[in-house]
Order: sequence, then C-alpha cells, then structure tokens
Amino acid sequence: MTIRVNGTDFEYILTNEYKIFKRMNLESPKTTIHKSAKDTFDFLSDVKNFEKLMPENISKFEVIDDDKFLFALKGMPEIILKKKEAISPSKIVLGAAGGKLDFSLTADITAIDDNTSETQLTFEGEFNAMMAMMIKGPISKFIETLATNMPSNVA
Repeated sequence: MTIRVNGTDFEYILTNEYKIFKRMNLESPKTTIHKSAKDTFDFLSDVKNFEKLMPENISKFEVIDDDKFLFALKGMPEIILKKKEAISPSKIVLGAAGGKLDFSLTADITAIDDNTSETQLTFEGEFNAMMAMMIKGPISKFIETLATNMPSNVA
C-alpha cells in the first residue's frame, strides 16, 4: 500500500497481524574512489576493513568470522552484519545477522576507468512506523559517513 503525504510516497506493508511496516530505502551520496572497481570490491569484501570506515563515535567493532562482524555506535544497540552476496567487482550486500531488525546494506561499485571507481551505499529494510521515524536520521548519517570515509581508506 502506498500513501502520498505532501508529495512524498511512503510504501507500507500490512502484515497478517495487522501491523504496519514502512519500507525504508536510503542512499548515500555517490563517492569517487581513486582505485579500480576490483580494488574497491576487494577492500569491501574483507569485512575487517569496515572498521576503517566507521564513524568516530564507534564504541565496539569485532570481526566474528570471514563474512561477519559486530559493531556498536555510542548509545545504540550492537548490530551484526553478514556478507550475504558478492558479485565481483560491482556489488556487495551485507545483511542483518540476528537481532530484531531485518535490513541490508548494499555497496554498488561502478568502474569509471581503470584506476577510478564510484560507489554508492543503499540501506533497505522494513520497520514499524515508529522505528522507521526514529532510525531514519541516524542511519542516513551512518551510511553517509561510511561512503565519505571510503576514498581515504580504500587501499
């Protein structure tokens, strides 16, 4: 079901339990990285490298295994992300691994030339309306920070 409010469309999902969930889709700005698409893909494929991209207010980061890591920002609950899909050299999908929230974080990588790529992060999830309202700002800032930190950290 789509509802239009002040010119903006909101997509809601009505479950069998009559709970309304909002589908959230947030995108970071596109970021130019002076590395090839393959180099960028390889960097993002190694989950331990996400620690280098995290905001300054990170309170915990722990690699659980080759495809999974846990992190927490100050004042927020711990989140576990697991690599769900990797299509070299253009796409990496991380998804929530446990917890009450179901979402994904996708890195779309586009080759500009042999030594330059462009990356955009997309956050997608379904949340109840109250949760969606509470997390939209912090999540937007979080993915923007990850994207902004890429050019100086992708090695």
